[in-house]
Formats: sequence, structure tokens, C-alpha cells
Amino acid sequence: MDDDRPAARIGAALRERGETLAVAESCTGGLLGSTITGVAGSSDYFVGGVISYTERTKRQLLAVSRESLGRHGAVSEPVASAMARHIRDETGADWGVSTTGYAGPTGGDTDTPVGTVYIGIAHAGSDGRDPYATVEHHRFEGDRAAVKERIVEQALRSALSEIESVA
Repeated sequence: MDDDRPAARIGAALRERGETLAVAESCTGGLLGSTITGVAGSSDYFVGGVISYTERTKRQLLAVSRESLGRHGAVSEPVASAMARHIRDETGADWGVSTTGYAGPTGGDTDTPVGTVYIGIAHAGSDGRDPYATVEHHRFEGDRAAVKERIVEQALRSALSEIESVA
């Protein structure tokens, strides 16, 4: 492959396997989907996404429960997992990727500071494997734009790693 960018490598892997991907974004505000669709031919494997920037849209569009939001907060492992699983299931994609975090410069607190993100990755299961979801927690430094870019880079690297591990 000539293009070694994670988004291109994800595309090549999904295309080869006939699998698809959808995204549920919060803090990245569409940047993840935009990066994926920046690869020519992404319509072969990218089915779309949802930008759920508020708790209300997380509940309405991604079926995140009030209880989960109230108990854990919008920037949490359970919410990232629910987002990734729901976007995977509702779109019929093989893979769902979610981002929820605080890009800054405001929004965080002492327990969950600015730069905190949870990245969820959910797989529908195949070849006798059960469906699953996994979540990573990261913290990035920088201004808002830099944090968003780092989140997208990490989400792509993490998704690629999961996709390759299931191959």
C-alpha cells in the first residue's frame, strides 16, 4: 500500500474483508468522519456517523441512558462504549468508533480535566466471535485544535489495531 496513514490502512483492511465502519463523535465534532472520508473510495466501507455534542443528543440519537450520563458523566467509559455499540448496531456497520471528551479550553474539572477523552470501539462479531466493545482512556495536552487532532489520530490508530487483531 502506498498510503500508510491510519485512515487509509483502515480503509484497505475493511475493503479487503468487506466490512464497514460508522462513527459517533462528540468532542471531535465531525473531524473523525471527515478524516475517514478524506481517503478516496471511503464510500466502500464508511456508512456514516452522528455528531452528538450534547447529553440530549447522546440520549436521543445514540440511546445513552440518563442513568449512565448522570452516574458517570458524558465523558466516561460507559458512555463511550454505549455510543460505539449503538452507532454500530443502528447503522448495521461491522465496526463502531466513538469519541467523547473535553477538547478545551473549558469543560473539564479536577477529576476529568480538559484533554481527557474516551475512545470506544465496537465490533459486531464474525467468524464465531462474539460482538464486543472496548474503551480507551487518554489525556492530551494542547489547544483545542491540537487536542481534537490528537484524539482523531488516536481513535484511528486504536481502530486500526482492533481491526487488524480480528483479521
